[in-house]
Amino acid sequence: MSNNLVIVESPSKAKTIKKYLGSGYDVVASMGHVRDLPENRLSVDVKHDFKPRYAVIKGKEKLVDELKKAASESDKVWLATDPDREGEAISWHLAYLLGMDTDEVNRVTFNEITKHGIQEGMAHPRCIDQDLVDAQQARRILDRLVGYKLSPFLAKVIRRGLSAGRVQSVAVRLIVDREEEIRAFVPQEYWSIDGKFIPKGERKQFPASFYGLADGTKVDIHNEEEANRILQAVDGADFTVDSVKKGQRRRSPAPPFTTSTLQQEASRKLGFQARRTMKVAQELYEGVELKDMGAVGLITYMRTDSLRISEDAIAEVRTYIGDQFGSKYLPEKERHYKTKANAQDGHEAIRPTSVALHPDDIKDSLTGDQYKLYALIWKRFVACQMSNCLMATTQASILANGYLFKASGYRVTFDGFTALYEESTEGAEESASNLPVLEAGTPLRVKEIAGHQHFTQPPAHYTEASLIKALEENGIGRPSTYAVTISTITAREYVRREGKNLIPTELGEVSTKLMKEHFPKIVNVRFTAQVENELDAVQRGEENWVQTLHDFYGEFDKTLQKAKQEMEGVKITLKEDETDLVCEKCGRKMVVKMGRYGKFIACPGYPECKNIKKYVQYTGAECPKCGGRVVLKRTKKGRIFYGCENYPNCDFVSWDEPSKEKCPRCGKTLLMKKGKKPKLYCVTPDCGFEKIREEE
Repeated sequence: MSNNLVIVESPSKAKTIKKYLGSGYDVVASMGHVRDLPENRLSVDVKHDFKPRYAVIKGKEKLVDELKKAASESDKVWLATDPDREGEAISWHLAYLLGMDTDEVNRVTFNEITKHGIQEGMAHPRCIDQDLVDAQQARRILDRLVGYKLSPFLAKVIRRGLSAGRVQSVAVRLIVDREEEIRAFVPQEYWSIDGKFIPKGERKQFPASFYGLADGTKVDIHNEEEANRILQAVDGADFTVDSVKKGQRRRSPAPPFTTSTLQQEASRKLGFQARRTMKVAQELYEGVELKDMGAVGLITYMRTDSLRISEDAIAEVRTYIGDQFGSKYLPEKERHYKTKANAQDGHEAIRPTSVALHPDDIKDSLTGDQYKLYALIWKRFVACQMSNCLMATTQASILANGYLFKASGYRVTFDGFTALYEESTEGAEESASNLPVLEAGTPLRVKEIAGHQHFTQPPAHYTEASLIKALEENGIGRPSTYAVTISTITAREYVRREGKNLIPTELGEVSTKLMKEHFPKIVNVRFTAQVENELDAVQRGEENWVQTLHDFYGEFDKTLQKAKQEMEGVKITLKEDETDLVCEKCGRKMVVKMGRYGKFIACPGYPECKNIKKYVQYTGAECPKCGGRVVLKRTKKGRIFYGCENYPNCDFVSWDEPSKEKCPRCGKTLLMKKGKKPKLYCVTPDCGFEKIREEE
């Protein structure tokens, strides 16, 4: 047995670290948390300062015994879990189970899983940070109290199986409030007058639009009548360039990624859901097997709010930029980005551990997702230290019969960082127009000019990217929890996805309305942000975690008891739970209900009528084998698959979704294979038909 035992969370991380530590060290994985609040009860003694009742997580008893044995046979145990609240709590729980002294210097953290990062971590051990642990305990107990106290209330009033949460309920409220804004929006008509003009002696045309009066007064056009009046006034008039203003515009690169901005950009550029992004980022951090190099951690720790970059990393990337792009792409001074005031600055921004590991050079060693995300992180980091993009801008004022038209354009004179990377946005992209050479007094020929009707647009639905941005800007939760939050509210059917948009269900709207009426603080953005700030204060050692719980729970419990009294005997029925099935016993329309083992169909006349049926979700597709209806099913782990309603008489089953399209050769239902290029194919033996699905 090795003299030193190092405990980390995951086997892949253990494998990478072992490679660098070598002999004398045994590196094992705890497989995440080993001790937690048991799920089957509250497990918090509210009357005695919220004392938690922790227990070994079910199914991990054998693993804990193995860790105890390994620890007893080692001279020194090092706790090397992730460098954040959750990681600190895991180390604290491990110390308790292994009988270790929490004041002992046995805690090591790694900002990056590289030889240098591991050497640095092992060279600077510390004792367990109790403030970090207490912040995690306070967060965990708060979430348990809210979830276990509110969920039964929602289940009783609305339907079984519902849950509430300190962060998830606020996230749902944001989506519901946005939907209400969209519904209440009244479009306003407005018009533009747009033309295309050709300077005298030139052939190239350029666009310009009506602005207002010749003295520079802006004029808004509200309807077609006003537009036609202006068009008539300039019909046949002389259009002349009045003035030309030239300038230079600089664009600076975006800062390196934080957890939040990585999730947003991966959603916009790669179409990754937040959970997918964090899973892949974890793999890149913990280590990937590279050809001829073994396991290598490719990025720094991926849960961070900081924009700080180490001096070594800046020096390395500046050398790389100079060598690969040339000196003009390298600014005179290195770039430092300011981290916002309330951010947790314990770790660097997310960056590649070495820019020398170009994404294309290691592509063959990475999965498709790993390559895409690593390339995104790599390009963003390199670009953040590159020169500005320079643009020559031109603004021209055009006069015609007392009216002012304006034209603007720009051309890139030096691409700078955009040679490598440009940040994406949710809004409309800026259109570039390279204007011809224009001078004051130049007469213009009208190529075409017309009025165009427009209407103001409602606020956009939230997407994952914009919701994550809103949560972060409002201080709701932590970026590291956003992926789980979004997965929870969709899995609980408070929110559904329509393309990239997040749309509230009736359940989401009804539950939010109920929460706003009876628990206004729980779904209040500012209050939830305040709670998050108090948790940060606990982490900094400025607040007592037990007092924080007392401050929250006293009012919360009073509100809960009042709500229970007010809603006693009230049951809210959702329209979306109604079906077209008629109860053959009493003639009433049957409804969807939630039971212990999921959804089922029941008569609303219970207890007089106790008729129930199995809940079946039809896809609308025909079985390619027998022509019966295809139904959506789930495995025990929740993975979706498809099968025939006539099972076991028909054995059709598929992971791929049946479409409503028929095979042109045999007439059977085509199945759809998802991917970069979705493909429709036929499963009929000896048919073999397939085609690339066209974009809708």
